[in-house]
Amino acid sequence: MKTQLRQCLMPTMLALAVMGASTSSFAEQARPGKQILQETCAVCHQKQDDEKLSRISYQRKTPEGWLMTVVRMQVAHGLEISNEDRRSVVKYLADTQGLAPSETEGVRYALERRLNTVESFRGEELGEMCARCHSGARVALQRRPTKEWQQLINFHLGQWASLEYQALSRDRDWFDIAINKTAPELAERYPIDSKDWDKWQKDKPAAESLKGSWSFSGHYTGKGEVRGAMTVEPTGNDQFKVTVKGEYADGQPFVGEGTGILYNGYEWRANITIDGVVMRQVFAAVNGEMKGRMFERKNDERGLDFVAAQQGQTRLLAVQPSYVKAGSEAVLTLVGAGLSGKPDFGKGIEVLSVEQASAEQMQVRVKVAADAKLGSHSLQVGKAKGAELAVYQAIDNIKVLPDYSIARLGGNGGTVEKVEGRFDAEAWAVNEEGKPYRLGVMPATWSVDAWDEKAVAAEDLRFAGTMDAETGVFTPAGAGPNPERKMMASNVGNLKVIAKVTEDGKTHEAESHMVVTVQRWNLPPIP
Repeated sequence: MKTQLRQCLMPTMLALAVMGASTSSFAEQARPGKQILQETCAVCHQKQDDEKLSRISYQRKTPEGWLMTVVRMQVAHGLEISNEDRRSVVKYLADTQGLAPSETEGVRYALERRLNTVESFRGEELGEMCARCHSGARVALQRRPTKEWQQLINFHLGQWASLEYQALSRDRDWFDIAINKTAPELAERYPIDSKDWDKWQKDKPAAESLKGSWSFSGHYTGKGEVRGAMTVEPTGNDQFKVTVKGEYADGQPFVGEGTGILYNGYEWRANITIDGVVMRQVFAAVNGEMKGRMFERKNDERGLDFVAAQQGQTRLLAVQPSYVKAGSEAVLTLVGAGLSGKPDFGKGIEVLSVEQASAEQMQVRVKVAADAKLGSHSLQVGKAKGAELAVYQAIDNIKVLPDYSIARLGGNGGTVEKVEGRFDAEAWAVNEEGKPYRLGVMPATWSVDAWDEKAVAAEDLRFAGTMDAETGVFTPAGAGPNPERKMMASNVGNLKVIAKVTEDGKTHEAESHMVVTVQRWNLPPIP
């Protein structure tokens, strides 16, 4: 069953704000997490043998997952807890009852606010029984034994009494299936005990190991490639001062500073102010690499894919741009850590000059032979490897990313901001064997049109919003009823997004589907 995350839920600013570390150490203002469990949580959760507490001790979650649990205790059960204590207990639980890095693979998109991801969870036990109301990733980002999964099902039925009458419930014996089939299958798929978790608890590095300079590369949809260095300085209690010094491909600065915190040895969360805008960092920091997404706190659709390598590593992260045409000359920027020596692009690509060089970046002028092999060429700088450069003769086709997306009305005096649609045009070519390969994101001319005849009749193109022809950023119209529309409908719309890339006099065109819909009021950290 497929679930479109942007359509379902968006992030809560209040909850995410709790995740960010303040400039002063919250540990100095709060009780230790274990003490909070014993003094506050144990009031309701029964103490058991070996210091375990009912319910709490039989779950493992991400920092966001534990935050949602504590906030639910406040909202649903009247828990009184200070912000400082809440941060402290979430930190303690995420550290001691978290997930191993391998246990979050494939579902980190939910943590990273990639809410245009279209999920595909096969099978009744998750796709139909769980992911029809919230993302499948929310389930996959926690671990419980069978009994605890069953108790969660009982909670769902008590909290949402009409659950059994909804679509994909009323056509089956929902409760019997949930208790006797779904819960055991979830416990088998997402078990509370795992070898990966046991190993991670033993191998987990100290937070101080992140200290130093990190070279980073990224792509910011609507703005282009980004590169630079990020300095991480420990301030105690697994918290950090963070400084970012980078630039876009066009030379515009990407500079800022803020604070970060590390959960469970690898879950990096930070708030960085870039050009007056607060941005979140949600990364997995493993083996000298940080990887994830950096996005605006108030508008999480605005953001960049981010990968960084710690100095002391020897790694080539990226080449910008990622493509070059056969028979041409180009200036390329290599980004990585421990870069030393002459760059090697392989046969058919000559290095004419190294115009700038450091351990983090190299700017290189190259000449590509007219008969250079088409396809992806592996690059190397000394011992550093990891990036590829695509050599092509001509674009074969382009794709609009994302293929399906949700934009949302907002503003217009309301409390919820608009959610933009942001798009990239990804170019592809074919090699001598006729096999397709990716070139990368290319500049395009953008437009929108009605998706179908119903959208034409409703004049969706007129009312739903406007597309920036240069950046590929769609801005929805204002929220609320529109007197100019039939029955005073709001400015919703069903649109196609059209990209055109022109090279050597030939224009390539592609389209994707975008639904412009109403606001969401339920805004949890994990959709």
